[in-house]
Order: sequence, then C-alpha cells, then structure tokens
Amino acid sequence: MSITREDILADLRTLKDPATGQDIVSAGIVRALTIDGAAVRFVMEIAPEAARSYEPVRSEAEAIVGARPGVETVSAVLTAHQKPQAPPDLKPARRAAPSGPEPIPGVDRLVAIASGKGGVGKSTLSSNLACALAAEGRRVGLLDADVYGPSQPRMLGVTGRPASPDGKTILPMRSFDVTMMSIGLMVNEGQAVIWRGPMLMGALQQMLMQVRWGELDILLVDLPPGTGDVSMTLAQKARLDGAIIVSTPQDVALLDARKSIDMFKQLKTPIYGMVENMSTHICSNCGHEEHVFGHGGVARECETLGVPLLAEIPLHLDIRTASDAGRPIVAADPEGAQARSYRDLSRRLIEAGQA
Repeated sequence: MSITREDILADLRTLKDPATGQDIVSAGIVRALTIDGAAVRFVMEIAPEAARSYEPVRSEAEAIVGARPGVETVSAVLTAHQKPQAPPDLKPARRAAPSGPEPIPGVDRLVAIASGKGGVGKSTLSSNLACALAAEGRRVGLLDADVYGPSQPRMLGVTGRPASPDGKTILPMRSFDVTMMSIGLMVNEGQAVIWRGPMLMGALQQMLMQVRWGELDILLVDLPPGTGDVSMTLAQKARLDGAIIVSTPQDVALLDARKSIDMFKQLKTPIYGMVENMSTHICSNCGHEEHVFGHGGVARECETLGVPLLAEIPLHLDIRTASDAGRPIVAADPEGAQARSYRDLSRRLIEAGQA
C-alpha cells in the first residue's frame, strides 16, 4: 500500500503539542519528514528543557504512524536548539549600499531558473535539477524565490520553519542532499503573501545574504514567472553567473520566454540556454507518442536567439506525482527513464563548467 505525506501528517495532527495545545504539525514541531518505501522518518524539534515532557509525544507519534497499513519502520527523533525562535523579521540587515552586484558568501556559482509565464514546469525542473546535480556530487543549494507561489517545500518534502539561532541569520533546510530555503517556510500553509516591491526585494536580499548557505558549488534560484521585481533585484543585487529559461513549445509560452531572455540580456546576465518542458508525451497504455503542446518550438527559438537548447523534458504522470509526493523523480527513481533528461541536463552543465 502506498504511503503519502498527507497520510502521515494527518496521523501526526492527532497529537497535541504540550506547550501550545495545537497539533504538533501546526505547531511547527514536525520537520524533515521523509518516506522511503515502507520506512518513515521525521524529527520533532523542541526546546532542550522540554525533552522529558515531549518523550511521551514522540513515542505516541511512532506508535500511531507505525500502526498505519504499509508502514514497517518508524523513526522519530527529538532534537533541540539552544533557544527556539521565530524566523527573523523579513527586513534586510542595514549595511552600506554595495557599488554593484555582490557574491553570495560561500557560493561558487549562482544560476537563475526563469520562465516568461507560469505553468511551464519551472519549479519542477528546479527541484529535479538540484537533486540531479547533487547526485553528481555537487554541493547544491536551491532558493525558492517564487514569492507568490512557493512550491519547493512541497516538492522537496520539507516541513517546519527554519531556525534563527541569533535572530539575524537563518539556518536553511536540507532534503535529498540539497540545501534549500523558501519563503513558503516562513508563512503558514495557504497564507497569501501580499507584498509590494520593496518588501519583495527586502525578502529576497535577506534570503540571499542572511541565510547560512555554507560552502556550495552552485545555488539555483527558482524565480517567479515574468520580468518583475524579484527577477530584476536578483540580477542587480547578486553576482549572477547565468540563467536557464524554461518554456513549453507553444507560441504563447515562447512569446513570454523571449521577454525573459531580453531582460537578462539587458541586465548583462549570460543565458546558459533554454529547456523545452512538456516536450512530448508517451501514452502509458499504447506507447503512442504525441506532442500535446507542439514540438520543436523551443529548438527553433534557440536557433533564432543564438542560445543553446539544453534539454527536452517529457510530459509524464510520474514526474508530477513524484513532485506532489515530496520526492522529485530524480530522487524517487534516479535510474528511471523519466529522471534521465534531468540527469543528462546536470551532466551537460557540469561538463560546460556551468555547475
């Protein structure tokens, strides 16, 4: 029987947090939930002085999850920080204005994943490319800068809120060997982010400069669609090494993709190339291949614009269901056919010295 994140979280919501009276999921105690076949693992983050009172809750959580059909092993671990704190206020630290784009401390290469319009699979590409690069041995970070529609916490199976040990810097989360941060971890699930330009730019600068990214070979930035404040701020404030543009083959998507490419060119950001997503669909019943959104449009656009075609990613149900389950297809089935395009893309970037 297949086990889903929703099933496990529903079980854990039946348990109360002794400190707040909320269920332990809503209280932000449950973190790093992973499901690997019949094995379930998660962490319960608490204050160190509360370990004794939470031990019964931890034992009960293991018992409840272990009783679910299909679950064979459960590991629930109590972990503590010296001082539990809410995430810091989303305001950039005051400092002297830089003279130009700045490097991210510890990050060798900063690469934007962009699209002209929404719904072309940019975030799915970002999470799978991050996992693919990590599988190739790269030290990878992923910043979910899609402020209005952050999806990386769900796609990478990350729950809970990031810690801030000193109230000034933020500790990123970690999943599938990818260090990640998202605005979606700073607000409640389902809560709209109603911000205008200055707040957006301040939040992006904080997530770039005040997150403890550590030593990374590459930091991918999953941008919101279009050519708005977040994309422009990234290119102007951070030393951006390149951009990858994602589009589906149809003309409407390509029309907007051209605008993204033009924006990066005006901001003097190199274009690594384009990715044609949802390129082809193979029927799982009969094997018939069809091009739902057309085919070859991105390749022709690349030829016109003089940029490389980096990959053609298929449209397949397994890619979607894996992302919805919090385990990207590259992590769920790394040697499978659907992961191959992402793995090939990661190797191409590495060979070109771009990752």
